[in-house]
Amino acid sequence: MRAALTGVLLLAGSFALAQSQTTEAEQAALLGYDAECAPYGIPLTTETGNEFPQLQTMVTVPDVRNDSAAFAKFQSINASIPNIPIKYPGIQYDPNADPDCWWTVSNCVTPKLAGLNMDISAAPEPRTLGYGFDDGPACDHNEFYNFLSAHNQKATMYYIGIYVMWSPLQAQRAAADGHQICVHTWSHGNMTQMTNEEAFGELWYTMKAIKLVTGLTPTCWRPPHGDVDDRIRYIAQQLNLDTIIWRYDSFDWENGLNGVTNATVQNNYDTLINDAKAGKFDTGGAIILTHELNNFTMGMAMSNYPALIDAFDYVVPLAVAMNKTTPYVETNVTFPSFAEFTNQTKSSGSSSSSSSGSSGGSSSSSKGASTNGTNSKATGQSGAVALGPSLTLAVAVAAAVAGAAFSA
Repeated sequence: MRAALTGVLLLAGSFALAQSQTTEAEQAALLGYDAECAPYGIPLTTETGNEFPQLQTMVTVPDVRNDSAAFAKFQSINASIPNIPIKYPGIQYDPNADPDCWWTVSNCVTPKLAGLNMDISAAPEPRTLGYGFDDGPACDHNEFYNFLSAHNQKATMYYIGIYVMWSPLQAQRAAADGHQICVHTWSHGNMTQMTNEEAFGELWYTMKAIKLVTGLTPTCWRPPHGDVDDRIRYIAQQLNLDTIIWRYDSFDWENGLNGVTNATVQNNYDTLINDAKAGKFDTGGAIILTHELNNFTMGMAMSNYPALIDAFDYVVPLAVAMNKTTPYVETNVTFPSFAEFTNQTKSSGSSSSSSSGSSGGSSSSSKGASTNGTNSKATGQSGAVALGPSLTLAVAVAAAVAGAAFSA
């Protein structure tokens, strides 16, 4: 997918150590593609690689039958998975009737199947942007993450499972910096084209990789390409994952392809910004699809950030926008509710912090790991509510569970 993985691909098969960095802080201090993306390995992933699908190349998870915990969980839900046809290329499907709420053809976000939660396609709070980026962790994201830290801005990062295994220290930085981490599947394939077991495995192993590396188990996911229907929603919901979509698309990933240019992407950003200024989000907010994919997509995010801050009253991770104060299975990591954030930003022109976890052990802790991770036009700073623990505690948890069976 992205050129930034060229060096890391070498690592996936051999885990040869080309560099000596062994901590998130050491990796975060690097700048430039050559330094950031040189292959490396840490015991946390190199010694547990056989517990995951093959790591040499990005391919769909074929099955979970060699993983006793995964297979037991899959067997427990398989009989109840809706009998909805796999959406093989060329399938005959009526987008008007849309019996399966297939987002790819209809942008449907309200499931037709009883008992399924609605997709999250917009931030519910007025004049609020649910800020996030797909396809991480990019091996060369330090300049971008430094930018976010400098603005005390947290976001929702949708991580690809195999990338987490290829770039574990980069994934740890997201936890250290206080970003929300969600699942973006193992191999970034079209989920509705997969069998039940393949789709389950794509989610399971991404959750397992994130838990291994960061000590955190996500409760949210975003389907690659937005490709989801009620069968896939059911599988995700059985894994305690909320489905997050979008209504605005920057198409930043497509720059240079299919006639999409820099100007096209900028126009897409401008549409969102102008709609916000025109009052379109005065009763409810927005989500735009953007990517942590390469220098262009991250550069566009940085260059448009001032305009987004000006157009929206609040720019927050989805967890804050959704009032989800415990966005992980692990309850020792907390985010502020939206009301807590707005109360803090209205009452203070500067941020202060109180952490619910340890505050030491990582250079990134000084970059906002214990602050609330949001930005407001009202103050230009983020108010402070606990966002612990620090990376030290998270990695300690990860080390304790390394090699143990993941359970959803």
